[in-house]
Amino acid sequence: MPTFEYKGKSASGGQVTGSYKAKNKAELEKVLRQNKIFVNSISRKPTNINIKIGTGIKKIEISRFTRQFATMIGAGLPMVQCLEILSQQMDSAEFRKIISEIKESVQSGTTLSEALSKHKKIFDDLFVNMVEAGETGGALDVILIRLANYREKADALARKVKGALVYPIVVFVVAIGVTLAMLKFVVPTFAKMFTNLGGSLPEPTRIVMGVSNFVNDYFLLMIISLITFVVGFRFALRDKRFRLYWDAFKLKLPGFGNLIRKSAVARFTRTLGTLLSSGVSILEALEITAKTAGNTVIQNAVRKSMLSIAEGETITQPLKESKVFPPMVIQMISVGEKTGGLDEMLGKIADFYDEEVEAAVASLTSLIEPIVIVFIGVVIGGIMIAMYMPMFDIIGQIR
Repeated sequence: MPTFEYKGKSASGGQVTGSYKAKNKAELEKVLRQNKIFVNSISRKPTNINIKIGTGIKKIEISRFTRQFATMIGAGLPMVQCLEILSQQMDSAEFRKIISEIKESVQSGTTLSEALSKHKKIFDDLFVNMVEAGETGGALDVILIRLANYREKADALARKVKGALVYPIVVFVVAIGVTLAMLKFVVPTFAKMFTNLGGSLPEPTRIVMGVSNFVNDYFLLMIISLITFVVGFRFALRDKRFRLYWDAFKLKLPGFGNLIRKSAVARFTRTLGTLLSSGVSILEALEITAKTAGNTVIQNAVRKSMLSIAEGETITQPLKESKVFPPMVIQMISVGEKTGGLDEMLGKIADFYDEEVEAAVASLTSLIEPIVIVFIGVVIGGIMIAMYMPMFDIIGQIR
């Protein structure tokens, strides 16, 4: 949809300028007349071609925006004024632009939820549906506070899981990098020296030199193969069947599987509980929760729950069949359904599993550290010992 820039006068006679997205000039003139703006000129804004990856807006910025917006609305400030203030103080220029567009939409008579839904990459279905529920129920300030709490807890959970997964991966990659550097640059220097000296070499030294020769001969092929594998794997994840197998495999990984399972349960219960407590219908809440599950196994279980509810049955049986949710979670959800306090029960489960994730992260980190240290010691230490063994022989012969 093109953007038009306009100039005109307000009912009080003041000069008004701005920009607005519309199908054509006639539609914009109609909108401006409804807002009692007398048009002087309308021109189409030139289209800028921007090539970028992702939205360029961090999750923490969206959480900060939600919290500040909730505080301002709760203090009684008009919505347009809140958006105007927020559009000026966000760190990201792209985000400032988006908030300004939302402000203009609201100013022209569009509801906040409709204005947010135009930016689906920033504000997901969960965000838009909760805001819509808040507008419909006349409790937007309460809903925004609840949404801010949800986002902050979800961000904290994601950081914990990412921290637990990133640490061993980074250390392992560094260890592999150091090992390859030694095999490519250090070992050949020793090999050349041993060749000049002549004589037979110990078996460990010959093995390390053989590996070094292989790395030097096929180094470029190894890099190309690695890149091909990563790109191919990312494309394979787009296939629903492969993605299902991969997500199921991740849940069975020793150590990491338990952490991924607990974080998935925490996300599911937190999302569903927040939507239900905000007045979103159970089927719509489950649909949104399925989209944001982050795991295909859980997503399929949630969608089966939707069919179960549509047929007049309970939510618990499909969740139980997925074998992802622990018996305690199934029982607590069942009790929540029977007592009519499902949203409250889901919140308690989410709080419990947030603590469980934190404990799992601490346990996993303490377990990984010694394993990584031993790995580095054995690999790099083994290479160094293998290279020094012939030197010890030479020193012994000199003596």
